[in-house]
Amino acid sequence: MIKTEEEFKIRAYTKVELACLYNPHMTIPGALRILARWIAGNTQLTAELCALEYNHRNRIYTPRQVKAIVDYLGEP
Repeated sequence: MIKTEEEFKIRAYTKVELACLYNPHMTIPGALRILARWIAGNTQLTAELCALEYNHRNRIYTPRQVKAIVDYLGEP
């Protein structure tokens, strides 16, 4: 079987990278807004990210934060 898409890897991602992976057909500001809404709208995810020292001003998600996001939102 031939794979046409790359496999998603848990690693550090910038907010822009991750937002664009989840919303590839949107502009960067739009993709960032949507991802922020999804995170803010999920209280369990927000609590877990808070425990992982997430701050909305950070520009990079750590691998542990990315794993939490993927656990709640699914792979992009």
